[in-house]
Amino acid sequence: MTAYIALLRKEPGSDFGVDFPDFPGCATAGETLDEARKMATEALELHIEGMLTDRAPIPEPSSLDTIMNDLENRDAVAFLVESATRPAQSVRINVMLPKDVVAAIDRVTANRSRFLAEAAKAKLVAKA
Repeated sequence: MTAYIALLRKEPGSDFGVDFPDFPGCATAGETLDEARKMATEALELHIEGMLTDRAPIPEPSSLDTIMNDLENRDAVAFLVESATRPAQSVRINVMLPKDVVAAIDRVTANRSRFLAEAAKAKLVAKA
């Protein structure tokens, strides 16, 4: 799991807002502190899943010092949100497949590696 820094903000008369400096555009809110923290975890997971789908690079977590040195963040309260949605380090392999199987894979996906990895994971779960 990887933990990212979330920033909690609260203005009088408003909900608790949460944003992630490492993920511009990833923000959420909750009426209570507990709800905001729960929503933060969900927002981060969905944001990272979307980035993976779009094949966008997932940033490494910034340090607390880096985030809090930004003047816009000085009034926020920082807390960690763990993400289980993080791509594992990949290893290049060579495989031989029948030509018709490769053609069938290409008809349903633009990413052979991801398709084969997902198929292998499904098979492993079925075997367990």
